Amino acid sequence: MSSPLALIVDDEPDIRELLELTLGRMNIDTRSAANLAQARELLASENFELCLTDMRLPDGNGLELVEFIQQRQPDLPVAVITAHGSMETAIQALKIGAFDFVSKPVDLNVLRNLVNGALRLGGFPARDRRSRDTLLGDSAIMQTIRHTIAKLARSQAPVYISGESGTGKELVARLIHAKGPRNEQPFVPVNCGAIPSELMESEFFGHRKGSFTGATADKEGLFQAADGGTLFLDEVAELPLSMQVKLLRAIQEKAVRPVGGQKEQAVDVRILSATHKNLSRLVEEGAFRQDLFYRINVIELKVPSLRQRREDIPRLAAHILSRLAPGDQAIRLGAEALDALQRYAFPGNVRELENILERALTLCDGEEIQPADLALPDSSELPPVADDDLAAAPPEGVPLEEYLENIERKAILNALEQTGNNKTAAAKLLGITFRAMRYRLKKLGLE
Repeated sequence: MSSPLALIVDDEPDIRELLELTLGRMNIDTRSAANLAQARELLASENFELCLTDMRLPDGNGLELVEFIQQRQPDLPVAVITAHGSMETAIQALKIGAFDFVSKPVDLNVLRNLVNGALRLGGFPARDRRSRDTLLGDSAIMQTIRHTIAKLARSQAPVYISGESGTGKELVARLIHAKGPRNEQPFVPVNCGAIPSELMESEFFGHRKGSFTGATADKEGLFQAADGGTLFLDEVAELPLSMQVKLLRAIQEKAVRPVGGQKEQAVDVRILSATHKNLSRLVEEGAFRQDLFYRINVIELKVPSLRQRREDIPRLAAHILSRLAPGDQAIRLGAEALDALQRYAFPGNVRELENILERALTLCDGEEIQPADLALPDSSELPPVADDDLAAAPPEGVPLEEYLENIERKAILNALEQTGNNKTAAAKLLGITFRAMRYRLKKLGLE
């Protein structure tokens, strides 16, 4: 079996020699170029499995080479070598298609991890494989999402997954992880809104025995648990500003220091994040740091609402029913019930569809679910939702704040009804934290 072949592009002979020696010890053959012109000639004459390029070159820069390779050999992973502290340049490289980056002075352990990850991509061609079994739907928008997921899986760029509550953002994150070179390493999801603020630093970075009251033993944090794999920050908008600063440093330095520890520990973690909130608006309001937003939002992937892909409802419903109903019961959706579902607004998206069908299975007497079994809320009880996801204006003479409070009140009451008045489950259904749920109940006089 032939050794992998890597292209090294750098105008400094010492750096080229260091990279050649490091890769040579990993049984990787190398070819070297001192500038863009030589790199293009080598790319035209040989087949490479990896390209490492410096950012500053005599006849251009590494970004030009990334774009050149993206246009001609999009399956070839390219990593850029940046000057220390040049995070903006690194992010720009990731945005245009670089696999990853490494900062000078080059940490050889970081470099080896990067190289190994890039070479594993040979077994993960950018094809839309098997996604239909887990991310269902044949609508055009879902075909685009699956193609994008396959492409993002080949990169190490941080991805910000946006979308309404209940659309399947964690499922998308799991697929990005599963289709990439880290798939054999841990996928660690964390709900940022579920961790008490005083415990956040310890939960994320770990702690040393005796570092605070109750720290009876050393404990690893979420970053250490995800080392080599993917850390999924769900509801990242819930992070307090004090924690956002520490998270930013951990992401930029690729290292964490446990509470009570004296030394930083290097961690190799890919960051995926998500929230149903408008993160850009929170940045404008000063509730979320702009530098952290810039760092985690290298690439944004918008997960569509169920209203935007109504044609997928029949297949989704059939899949959910087959999972919920025992194998010996052939319960199906009647035509009228299916029509009612396709006309429904689904403010809770796929998660709400699952809840509705689970309830319908309980209420259904025969082998066919009827509209009454669905127990859909009357349209007058729901806030109007248009296909373009813009809410209708309030009726004439009704103040906007009163109108919005009425919508919020009805949504909360509906969630409480669906969950048997379980506030924790209702908060999860609405995509908010339990703390936020209690605040809204008190504000709206529903306690």
